[in-house]
Amino acid sequence: MTSAWTEPAPVTVRVPAKVNLELLVGPPRQDGYHPLSTVYQAVGLYDEITVEPATEWSVSVTGPFAGQVPSDDSNLALQAARLLGGHAPDAGPVAIAIRKKIPVAGGMAGGSADAAGALVACDALWCLGLHKEELEQVAAELGSDVPFLVAGGTAMGSGRGELLAPVLARGTFHWVFALSGAGLSTPAVYAECDRIRGSGPLAMPAPKPATMAALRSGDAHALAAVLENDLQEAAFALRPDLGEVLAQGLGLGALGGIVSGSGPTIAFLVEDKEAGIDLAVSLTASGVCPDVRRASGPVHGAHVLHGARTS
Repeated sequence: MTSAWTEPAPVTVRVPAKVNLELLVGPPRQDGYHPLSTVYQAVGLYDEITVEPATEWSVSVTGPFAGQVPSDDSNLALQAARLLGGHAPDAGPVAIAIRKKIPVAGGMAGGSADAAGALVACDALWCLGLHKEELEQVAAELGSDVPFLVAGGTAMGSGRGELLAPVLARGTFHWVFALSGAGLSTPAVYAECDRIRGSGPLAMPAPKPATMAALRSGDAHALAAVLENDLQEAAFALRPDLGEVLAQGLGLGALGGIVSGSGPTIAFLVEDKEAGIDLAVSLTASGVCPDVRRASGPVHGAHVLHGARTS
């Protein structure tokens, strides 16, 4: 006796946001991209991506930031599912549901996170059994940050940020994120960075030993002292109010602060969970930014919550 075939159950994946602990930017390349040396850390602000078989490709978005996410063919999660489907001859269309909690256009890789989540979810739905490294290779075709959100943890990124090497990070680091309203265009921030720097020669970026040492030690004070983002000056030039947010957070007791990616989110590193609660309450009361979130890292990359088949 044989059992009837049943359609695969929906698969739900949780995927984190990221913060760049350092983001060092080289001169523009001929293809328009900039060579980067960055250190990523995945932090516990999450989107959830659910995929299930459908008669046609689609994406829907709910959650606090849903209104800022496209639900057409420009959606990066939908692009990711279609791209992976090209590697799976038996794959069919899927309906993608995104529960959006990572800030949009905030320098925390929200769109890239959704793409990474869609890759991991479709790999499970279609029973492809791809290794993480294989998924990262597909992810690199979608954007610079997508491979890291598949991997998670703490890692160095080079090239456009898509070439990863794991970094040893001891302990847990606690963050407070000041969300500062309207997003900044990543191309505009890079263009402003180039304008500020002018046409003089620039060295190729390389990881700073002090950052690696701080992560190995698990010392939040040491890490706070070496946070660096070459795009920060450009972000402040385009959004002068962000400098006020950074100054306010440091004045309220943060160990250090940095523009996350191309902004406009400001990431504050704090001593521990209790210090994070205190800073979040104080920033909210100050009215200097419209929204504040707390998270810790490093955390795992995109991972299946439920729905994957088991052998």
